[in-house]
Amino acid sequence: MLLPTTLCLAAAAALVNIWLVLRIGRLRTQFKVSVGDGGHDLLARRMRAQLNFVENVPLVVILTGLIEFSGKGGLWLSLVAALFMLGRLLHAFGMDGDTPYQGRMIGTATAMLTQIGLAGVAVLIAARVI
Repeated sequence: MLLPTTLCLAAAAALVNIWLVLRIGRLRTQFKVSVGDGGHDLLARRMRAQLNFVENVPLVVILTGLIEFSGKGGLWLSLVAALFMLGRLLHAFGMDGDTPYQGRMIGTATAMLTQIGLAGVAVLIAARVI
């Protein structure tokens, strides 16, 4: 069974992850830091943004795939996946700011709400309620 929403989400996540890694790499080169953050706040924040990304994305990809595999996906699931990825981008840009930036908060809220929503749908599917 082809899972187009999950495939697109996973592909987008891979590309965003590479972008996050490259942003870190540029700072490592600029600051001449091989391991850790070398005491550079911006490098620490970018490292944390990438870690937050890899903490949140796997669960959303798994839940998306299982919901889609159950046949209960559709346009709504694609929209949720797209909004989730937009939130991850906003979070990454928001982590660059010196003070809490609106993008960071929106990205965090989007990740949490996506996980809660998809988990709820998954439970309802498992219980054969929907």
